Amino acid sequence: MGVAKPGEATARREPAGSGARRGRREQLLEVAVELFATKGYAETTMRDIAEATGILAGSIYHHFSSKEAMLDEILRGFLIPLHERFAAVEREGGDPRETLSELIRISFARIHDSTHAVAVYQNESGNLLHQEAFAYVGDYSARVEQIWLRVLTAGQESGAVRADFDVKLAYLFIRDAIWSAVRWYRPGGQLRPETVADQYLDLLYGGLT
Repeated sequence: MGVAKPGEATARREPAGSGARRGRREQLLEVAVELFATKGYAETTMRDIAEATGILAGSIYHHFSSKEAMLDEILRGFLIPLHERFAAVEREGGDPRETLSELIRISFARIHDSTHAVAVYQNESGNLLHQEAFAYVGDYSARVEQIWLRVLTAGQESGAVRADFDVKLAYLFIRDAIWSAVRWYRPGGQLRPETVADQYLDLLYGGLT
């Protein structure tokens, strides 16, 4: 069976009103993203996904043409809305510190809402950067970075961010501190994303002492 290019996620077009089919597709994606996050993309097979969903292995191809197509849909479903949300916050303008705080709150909210997708992006993006079919992963990552750098630079110009900071280095520290939280944050646990964001902001702006 041929492997479709990413972006051509469905092997066939779904009939209008095919709610059950769409529901099965969404269920397969939910199972796939969890397995990709916990087991690893390379180690997960289409058979693993089918068995975990409770369908025959061959039936999965009625919904997705390949494992690569499933990964593509997961990554696009995470990266594109995230970039759009960040861009909308930047366009709103206003106080740079408030804009930075909102970017941070959005990030923790995404970790809460899309824990497995965040983990898949964290684990797999480095392996995909040199694959033409997944070139958009690096492109969207760069777009997101530029938004944060512009906001931090605006913060320096307004006096909200220290002028002696290297903006790129500050961004890398902030980025990695936030997104690495996916390793220990558990949706449904005692910590709410708002609480985590508030404490992180207190630490970022006020320090430990």
